[in-house]
Amino acid sequence: MYGRFKLGVVIFLLVCLALPSTGTAVRIKDIASIQGVRSNQLFGYGLVIGLNGTGDKSGTGFTIQGLVNMLEKMGIHISEDDVKVKNVAAVMINASLPPFARIGQNIDVTVSSIGDAKSLSGGTLLMAPLAGVDGNIYALAQGPIAVGGYSSSGNAGGGVTKNHPTVARITGGAIVEKELPLSLANKKELTIILTEPDFITVTRMSRAIETEFGEGVVKPIDPGTLKLKIPQDQSHSIVNMIATISNLEVTPDTVAKVIVNERTGTVVIGESVRISEVAVAHGNLSIEIKETQDVSQPAPFGTTRYGNSAPPQKVGGAVVAPGGATVVTNDSDVNVVEEDKRLMVIPEGKTVGELVRALNAIGVTPRDLITILQSMKAAGALHAKLEII
Repeated sequence: MYGRFKLGVVIFLLVCLALPSTGTAVRIKDIASIQGVRSNQLFGYGLVIGLNGTGDKSGTGFTIQGLVNMLEKMGIHISEDDVKVKNVAAVMINASLPPFARIGQNIDVTVSSIGDAKSLSGGTLLMAPLAGVDGNIYALAQGPIAVGGYSSSGNAGGGVTKNHPTVARITGGAIVEKELPLSLANKKELTIILTEPDFITVTRMSRAIETEFGEGVVKPIDPGTLKLKIPQDQSHSIVNMIATISNLEVTPDTVAKVIVNERTGTVVIGESVRISEVAVAHGNLSIEIKETQDVSQPAPFGTTRYGNSAPPQKVGGAVVAPGGATVVTNDSDVNVVEEDKRLMVIPEGKTVGELVRALNAIGVTPRDLITILQSMKAAGALHAKLEII
């Protein structure tokens, strides 16, 4: 029943994708970005305190060393041997510094345990600097953390774990302390980068921008790049110009593609996929082997001149125990079932809709569909890029 339901979901997705469509218009801001206007990654090391015995174990040296160093800076001198860290966990902190972030702005941070802590639930992150790849500190993180799970265990070793209790998040947990030098003022030219480079898409974007601002404003450089010239009358309102361009709608072109996930049996087929005339024979071969054990028991008071230690003998294909000896025999039952193969001929020029309906008619499963698509691609009948993930 589950297999039929799963096949039905896959066929439903394929048919939905196969419905005739002229393409969907999307905003330029959803498929492109301005070069240089991007986020920057930050990271840092810190300590989470206040854990209820779920922190790092005593053998975690970097947690002890970090705690001792922090106390030393506060004027508290203590030996590492006297430190217990079961309520403390060493963590790595990462965040994303958005473009145009200003000093005092709050950003979200993610906290991940790097020791052997069982859970970060209920902890508080001590102030930790967040640095960029250049080594400069751009933000400071601190505050109570929120864990979307829990872990509970008993003394016998059993327990219950929900989600991932060693990764937490602090909403607005970091304050920006240093800005990145990024400004659009007095710009004479901007570069627009497509998320998915494509010759047709970049041409359509260029035409849409020229229709709005006139010819000569934009120039396609390659399938993924547009050069945008800022007119003199727009130099004082470059933000408004970018906002207008971002809201323009174009229809992106896509490559005919089939995505196959063999681990889950998921198949996604795009609407541009076409097939040539091909014949597909479908059938399954099932081999079932059952092993059973029998006991060969001699008649009561059975004797043999070899005694009870005499080995069993094979008579007429069966194992027979000599008198007085009891042995275990193995019996194998092999059953071979082969389904009737069904031949399906798909004419040339059919779309993916006809392909899906034809495969559904002969009762293929998602796993069989993956194999059929791979064979059709190898035969040159599937005109699409086949990606296996």
